[in-house]
Amino acid sequence: MNWDAGRLTGPDGEDWRVPVSELEARQARLSKALADSGHESVLIDDPVELYWLTGGRQSSMLLVGADGSSIETNHWVRRSLDRARFEAGGGDAPHQIVEQPRMSGLEDSLREAGCTKAPGMLAGKVPKSRWEFLSSKFSNLEGVSPDCTGILFTLREMKSDWEIEILAESGRINRMMFETIRDTGGVGKTEIEMAAAADEVSRTAGFGGRIRMRNWPMDCDRVVIATGRSGAVPSYFDSGVAGLGANPIASLGAGFAKVGENEPVLVDIVHVHRGYVSDCTRIFSAGPLSSEWHERLNDMAEIRDSLVSGLGRGNDCSAVWEQGRQMAAEMGHSEHLMGMPPDQARFLGHSVGLELDETPVIASGFDRPLEVGGTMAIEPKVIHSDGAIGTEDTWARVSDGMECLTMGDSFPMLTEW
Repeated sequence: MNWDAGRLTGPDGEDWRVPVSELEARQARLSKALADSGHESVLIDDPVELYWLTGGRQSSMLLVGADGSSIETNHWVRRSLDRARFEAGGGDAPHQIVEQPRMSGLEDSLREAGCTKAPGMLAGKVPKSRWEFLSSKFSNLEGVSPDCTGILFTLREMKSDWEIEILAESGRINRMMFETIRDTGGVGKTEIEMAAAADEVSRTAGFGGRIRMRNWPMDCDRVVIATGRSGAVPSYFDSGVAGLGANPIASLGAGFAKVGENEPVLVDIVHVHRGYVSDCTRIFSAGPLSSEWHERLNDMAEIRDSLVSGLGRGNDCSAVWEQGRQMAAEMGHSEHLMGMPPDQARFLGHSVGLELDETPVIASGFDRPLEVGGTMAIEPKVIHSDGAIGTEDTWARVSDGMECLTMGDSFPMLTEW
């Protein structure tokens, strides 16, 4: 290489590459899942899945064969080949890393790798035009490419110990962002001023500028601050509180409203550390809140505790949703839970990982438990015309229940400036 790979480090010189052992384990799990599904191979060119399987996000395609096939794992890289090799562990990389074939020779390369059937692809992630273009380049292979999106999504639901450690580190940085808002906020401060202060903390710690989302066409601002009546402003974003946003094309996140006295200021922060998302919400106020707001916040904490307990016992996510919804109804919050009609969100938590909106979700239709190794950002909130209040932390299911990966009880639900 004629460039300095030693510069590819964390802020204090850390080696931030994904461990080779992680890549080996993930590729092995995928190979087994392909065999279990009756697929011969899969061809992957989605950036998130490439990072998860190869340790980098280069312009490339990854071919993975099923267990029992003769297909070797090939990472075909258009650019940068050198960086792909470095990020995958150099000489210890668990897969072949070679120059990407020309599209006119893709079918020959697939055959040389051992493919006899059209490889699976990710219809749930790549544009239809891309699917059709690639399919046309290996049209003489047997069959039609199966959609393997669900296989990858299911595999990524179960986080490794290493991934849980990275998520917990993301949570620690998330806390630092809240501490900055605690130390710099107050009456007269604009939402966007406070968001900028938190942004600086996140950027300095290594945030790469992107929050990846699965559901098209969603995108996300990582610091939502909603002062008082800002909490009731509706948005395109499928969430309880989205904030004003800075302008109509960025209609999510902090706006230019100023903090007033004795009103709830909801702060919902997403940090991404080495690709992994932590999501957390706390409430601030300049001066005391009314007893009514305190009661609402306590109710949300009670619902949160019930959701955490249900997931930790292995209850289905849909059953946990119904449990939380019924509690909110008994408390008198049905018309305000996760929004106001007609803009109420129909969930109380979402899984996180390399994307903000992973599965499963605490919602109707998810008739399965959160498995050990799964994550969940649990976020019961109520929204009224004069503000929003609630709580959120990111959790992981462990063998004996649930483990909080963000601030939990170590940072108060409500902080008064």
